[in-house]
Amino acid sequence: MEACLFVGHGSRDPEGNAQLLDFTSRVGRFLSFPIVETCFLELTEPDIPEGIRRCVEKGAKRITVVPIMLLFAGHAKVHIPFPIREAARRYPDVTFTYGRPVGVDQSVVSILERRVRSVTDLPQDRNESDTAVLVVGRGSSDAEANSDLFKIARLLWERLPVRWVETAFVGVTDPGWEEGVERCVRLGAKNIIILPYLLFTGVLIKRMNGRLDDLRKRYAGVHLSMTDYLGLDDGLVGVMMNRLLEAAGGQGLDWEQLVSVAEANGHHLHHHNHDHHHHPHESAVDQPS
Repeated sequence: MEACLFVGHGSRDPEGNAQLLDFTSRVGRFLSFPIVETCFLELTEPDIPEGIRRCVEKGAKRITVVPIMLLFAGHAKVHIPFPIREAARRYPDVTFTYGRPVGVDQSVVSILERRVRSVTDLPQDRNESDTAVLVVGRGSSDAEANSDLFKIARLLWERLPVRWVETAFVGVTDPGWEEGVERCVRLGAKNIIILPYLLFTGVLIKRMNGRLDDLRKRYAGVHLSMTDYLGLDDGLVGVMMNRLLEAAGGQGLDWEQLVSVAEANGHHLHHHNHDHHHHPHESAVDQPS
């Protein structure tokens, strides 16, 4: 029997966790898998071992694990593959496959475009625009994941008649998002659209919203607005279905190889739990999304 196990990050904000569960429920309605479960990497329950246990308890002999994550960073490369390996040892009769995160995907660029167009009217000609879009990611210690966000921002620029699409981060790495706003102002933008490249509400989104009034006072001659995050868009449901079907069809990630690479780079299994957790390179940011 086949099972699908979605893995979300987990948040200290119950509203964010509820949104993730609602999202996986929406995806699940389109699936033919007899078993569909959702678990979390950290900060809330059930965790990954418990999610796998529930699948096995229901009779699963093949489990496709799909990360509900935007970029291919440490969580997808390290923190999910390790518990899959532990489960493969615990349940030797069960086969595990592993899906890709969202990554650089034109369908997601379309979602970003819709987000921008929902909050402002844009001219036909880019040269007539005084609008800047600031794409704000979570931030990672993984350079490749950060560079993917810059690529996504460039793909968005190709679609929009705006003069600037800039990139910034909430934490972990630079430039910070408030520095990104300042850069847009210095470039000459009179209309700045902040576009959170985050899946659901949570501590980070609410913290950004809480800073908007101060930023509006600081840049009194500039119109500042912020779009919704991504997980409320139905287009993302199709992207996650594709990731699941890729993995179930043998086109996902090799979790065993990811574990081997992680161990070669000095990573070892450490248990995530819902009370606390800090990644060694990411303590600068409040982890929940």
